Amino acid sequence: MLLQRRTGEGDAEEAEKLLKPYLEKYPKGSIFLFFAGRIEEIKGNLDGAIKRFQECCEAQQEWRQFHHMCYWELMWCFTYQRHWKMAYFYADLLSRENSWSKATYAYMKAAYLSMLTEDDCLTFGESAATLFRQVPGLKQKIAGKSLPTEKFAIRKARRYLAENPILLPVAPLEMMYIWNGYTVIGKHKELTEGMLATLDEAQTALESSPRSEYSTDDQCLISFLKGLCLKHMGHHEEAEHFFTLVLCNEGQIKYDHYLVPNALLEHGLLCLEQGRRAEAIKLLEAAKNNFKNYSMESRTHFRIQAALHKAKATEENGVHTPSSP
Repeated sequence: MLLQRRTGEGDAEEAEKLLKPYLEKYPKGSIFLFFAGRIEEIKGNLDGAIKRFQECCEAQQEWRQFHHMCYWELMWCFTYQRHWKMAYFYADLLSRENSWSKATYAYMKAAYLSMLTEDDCLTFGESAATLFRQVPGLKQKIAGKSLPTEKFAIRKARRYLAENPILLPVAPLEMMYIWNGYTVIGKHKELTEGMLATLDEAQTALESSPRSEYSTDDQCLISFLKGLCLKHMGHHEEAEHFFTLVLCNEGQIKYDHYLVPNALLEHGLLCLEQGRRAEAIKLLEAAKNNFKNYSMESRTHFRIQAALHKAKATEENGVHTPSSP
């Protein structure tokens, strides 16, 4: 279940079998309630997951760490449902109570506010632009190293340091990809369709805005995320079209260079899912070998290696297995 955050894969059915006797014996056990919530989340049963995480918080008050773990998952569950206000609520709780990554929490708060109207933001007493500007100053190091998610958030937030910043188009949806959230929504058509509708709205807004130094990057991001949604909806040709759009604009991307190797990765996974193994391996090898020094590189390489292992295992066994997103 923890691996699912890294590769997008998770065997929920097996985990559920293992957890069942413990949950029956300790129905109020916080750790078991938490993992029960994670199982429901991986399965895409978001209402069930939310219920379990809330039960976990109610079960005990001594170990606040369990509350924070639940807040993090609740934040993502409401993100998948596009309930931006509730997602903001849990990001705000984390920013107040937990010190793991103040920069990430501030970024997520700003990301959710960026999806609301100005009037809605007044309710929270904060603005997206102000929070984005705070992100670089909240950077911290653990064991002498910066967290990859903080580096990513800081790079994305830098555009808000300008006097008249160009807004990030779909900040929560982008971070959702970093944490493998499309694996979850891909299990439910209505969630994926809802996310695609949000991307269509962002596309319309981008097309009606004056061109800027970020226009190509923002267009490629929207295209990439559209490709993911369409892949999960079974519209494979359209998905490939959008992944290819990203690759065709490689030379024009100024900041979000991570999009190109990830477009190759997702295109490769799509080919693997369709049984086009040789083509998949070619795309995955290109993603692995042709790019370096981009955001979240280690996480992307982890997923590439998992995909290559699956592709080569399929070849050896002569058996096709569906790929994970």
